[in-house]
Amino acid sequence: MEQVRLGIIGIGGMGTEHAKGLIAGKAPEIRLTAVADIRQSRLDYAKANFPEDIRLFSDGRALIDSGCCDAVLIATPHYFHPDFVIYALQHGVHALSEKPAGVYTRQVREMNEVAARSDKVFAIMFNQRTNCVYRKLHDMIASGELGAMKRMNWIITDWYRTQAYYDAAGWKATWDGEGGGVLLNQCPHQLDLLQWLCGMPKKVRAFCHEAKWHDIEVEDDVTAYLEFENGATGVFVTTTGDAPGTNRLELTFEMGKIVCEKDRLLFDRLSENERTFCKTCPEGFRKPETTRIEVETDGMNEQHIGVMKAFAARILRGEKLIAEGTEGIRGLTLSNAMYLSSWLDRTVEIPFDEDLFLSELNKRRAKSKKKEDKGVVFDTAGTY
Repeated sequence: MEQVRLGIIGIGGMGTEHAKGLIAGKAPEIRLTAVADIRQSRLDYAKANFPEDIRLFSDGRALIDSGCCDAVLIATPHYFHPDFVIYALQHGVHALSEKPAGVYTRQVREMNEVAARSDKVFAIMFNQRTNCVYRKLHDMIASGELGAMKRMNWIITDWYRTQAYYDAAGWKATWDGEGGGVLLNQCPHQLDLLQWLCGMPKKVRAFCHEAKWHDIEVEDDVTAYLEFENGATGVFVTTTGDAPGTNRLELTFEMGKIVCEKDRLLFDRLSENERTFCKTCPEGFRKPETTRIEVETDGMNEQHIGVMKAFAARILRGEKLIAEGTEGIRGLTLSNAMYLSSWLDRTVEIPFDEDLFLSELNKRRAKSKKKEDKGVVFDTAGTY
């Protein structure tokens, strides 16, 4: 096999963007051979805009069963991600899922169990892991040079969305259609990076404000407090209601502070370990000497195309994925814990009661209102 024959299930905003990249040859080891969507309008779009040899299907399972694809990229509404991954893996087809891995962890755990029994490749679209800034920070933390983490703060409020964005599709911003708001749609990348860089917290206390800035069912403003096993604490703040917004990650370690902002990595490096300095310095107000360094990176940031290239390389040559599909449960665990904490108005420990979470989610799904689907598909280029 010289190329992976890929089908895309769901050709809305992200699915269309992926298709355009593949048609343009940005991932040379992948050839787009089919697309599927339940909406005739999107199939009409594909017929008019994609090469005529790309097959069209009105059902994702039919695409998988057709034999025209070695792998599928799943870009459907969130609840269907695990269903299509499971079906693909059980029918001998490799799977790459868009984020999030699913809506609730019990559903994703079942998917991961199927993946563990399969010999097919399963990956997830955590494209922010290709960002040179986060990759370099991950390497620095893993090397041990920073010492133990003491504190993390992430304010990620540059996800601004208008009411028109939420009104465009019938499934968006509803508990039954999407399963959540900013935590489940925009922030899976940051929640994945949070656990990838800092590890999983053990406790979460969150405040998820529903319909604070938009006429929607779900949350569009979140503040969460986190506690980690080693005593480190963190704060995570996000919204789709701030303009222009901020994306600033600040991590404090025993050997200094690192700030990720505006594609830069700034390291205020201490002359010695703060814990040692605190216990040995005879002066009450003195701080360790600090040197500010702008950390160099390799400058590479391939985003979605990088994930797809790695996916093909794993299938063809057994190379490393950007993110194993089974890792998607970690960031989802964080968002589920934040929801549960806010719903119950108390601190939630991780692992939490998955059945309790699903019960609370289903209460909200039962009251979810059906929205008109206006059939609008926005261009997502440059929005991530």
